Amino acid sequence: MPVPTAVDHHAEGYSLSQAYWLARAADLAYKDEDTIEEQARAWGFTTVRHHRTGFTPPFPLEDTQAYTMAGDYMIVTAFRGTEPREIRDWLSDATTPPWPGPARTGYVHYGFAEALESVFPDIRKALAELRTDGQSVWFTGHSLGGALAMLVGARMYLEEPRLRADGVYTFGQPRTCDRTLAAACNQGFKDRMYRFVNNNDIVPQLPPEPAFTHVDTLKYIDSAGRVHDSMSLAGGLADRAKGLTADAFAPAGDGVRDHFMRNYLAALEKNLA
Repeated sequence: MPVPTAVDHHAEGYSLSQAYWLARAADLAYKDEDTIEEQARAWGFTTVRHHRTGFTPPFPLEDTQAYTMAGDYMIVTAFRGTEPREIRDWLSDATTPPWPGPARTGYVHYGFAEALESVFPDIRKALAELRTDGQSVWFTGHSLGGALAMLVGARMYLEEPRLRADGVYTFGQPRTCDRTLAAACNQGFKDRMYRFVNNNDIVPQLPPEPAFTHVDTLKYIDSAGRVHDSMSLAGGLADRAKGLTADAFAPAGDGVRDHFMRNYLAALEKNLA
């Protein structure tokens, strides 16, 4: 399957092609507003809304940024992430209190909940205005943005089931919620929520278990860049060890290096080529 040159606005379900385009949408969230608008229109989306707000969490994070692009058949909301070193530092803080999950289902990491809360009303309003003809709705994000994409999907589904997204694709997402909310997402988003993890990426390993966990559907990218639908514990440990030894000069940096969005994109392109 060659790397696709255009977004499939009629896409349904899971495919590597859809993962690739949503990864590009997640990467685009790091760009400035003019670049986002220009690229979105080049992809065939006629309307773009930007979501940005400042707040004061107990973390070195100043604001939440996301954008929504809409066309005749598809709407995508993508959340911006943060630097891996920053997110690693504040996810390691075990003193942060939990935040009640959507519809009081379980609980989520306080920082993620507050970050989403700051933009949720604007995103919900945009989707209500832009979804005029039953367009499919997709959420995506990298790093912190992946956590917010997962949470906005869960919140809309649990609070208003008719608003369930057609797909949620995340890349390098940290552990976001407890087992109760994860179980609700596993049930409500069966075959709709996909979590990509690149080898030794440090961020999906934080915050620590058992307080926080992941949804079930894992797409694991091995040390050679191949995407797997599943990976055994023993196989995963062996492959991660292989990834650590791939760079003899900087093995300790592998967890941060694997988190970069450009490496997720490179792996998806390799699998499509």
